[in-house]
Amino acid sequence: MRATRVVQKILSNYEGETPGVKANLCRMLMNGKLGGTGKMIILPVDQGFEHGPARSFAPNPPAYDPHYHYQLAIDAGLNAFAAPLGMLEAGADTFAGQIPTILKVNSANSLHPSESAKTQAITASVDDALRVGAGAIGFTIYPGSSAGLTMFSDIAEMRREAAAKGIATVIWSYPRGEALDKDGETAIDIAAYAAQIAALLGAHIIKIKLSTDHLSLPEAKKVYEAEGINISTQAARVADCMRSAFDGRRIVVFSGGSKKSADSVYDDARAIRDGGGNGSIIGRNSFQRDRADAMDMLNKLMNIYKGKE
Repeated sequence: MRATRVVQKILSNYEGETPGVKANLCRMLMNGKLGGTGKMIILPVDQGFEHGPARSFAPNPPAYDPHYHYQLAIDAGLNAFAAPLGMLEAGADTFAGQIPTILKVNSANSLHPSESAKTQAITASVDDALRVGAGAIGFTIYPGSSAGLTMFSDIAEMRREAAAKGIATVIWSYPRGEALDKDGETAIDIAAYAAQIAALLGAHIIKIKLSTDHLSLPEAKKVYEAEGINISTQAARVADCMRSAFDGRRIVVFSGGSKKSADSVYDDARAIRDGGGNGSIIGRNSFQRDRADAMDMLNKLMNIYKGKE
């Protein structure tokens, strides 16, 4: 596998990283139908932990089977498949080497008391990632939670171990917690801040949500208005988040969120593409559709990222 110039340029932004980390990033960037383009689509399936099995898989019952997700990611030609330990273990041997995988090493659940601080439990290790053949670990942080600083400390330590062993780190940076209201969780200034925090923590790939044009922090709002930062369109807001990810020197993928219309999913992808984002990490909007519809959608998304639609 020879890396394209586009991929080589992306990898050159990761100065000081181990060859193992760069090799695993290269495998993801070169895999599947978007291989070599610098764009990515990742299938994440941690929703069973987060939301429960019926809410996650009942709309498409074959998705209860972990093998379904491996096969979907492989057949659709995606860059990688991300899941918690149990799900990866359930197919690690059958699908060994067929799709780059990301081990989600922390998780929350909807049974956790709502009045408690927003946090996640560490549920897997770097050694688990090596054992199941994963090329990266995935870790969620909640900027805005009173437990956020502990989460930052946890991923800083785990990221250090992972890099030493040649494993890349993906950070899900989701603003959430006592410091934020619902509007604040998706505000553009908060989304850009979340991207910056993940980059500063050493994330090789950053996962954030698409944002609204709301400005939540009074001091940030003053700067956005004084400097005339364009946040009028989704593409402009993607571009602002990319600037916050070391001016585009870090790979940033945007989450698909809960299931919505196909046209909305395609519009999101066009905004990510036009704003300079690296792609999508899209779960429920793919695996909650039947397989044929999901394959059609993912194929169209890849065409959008290639600039064909």
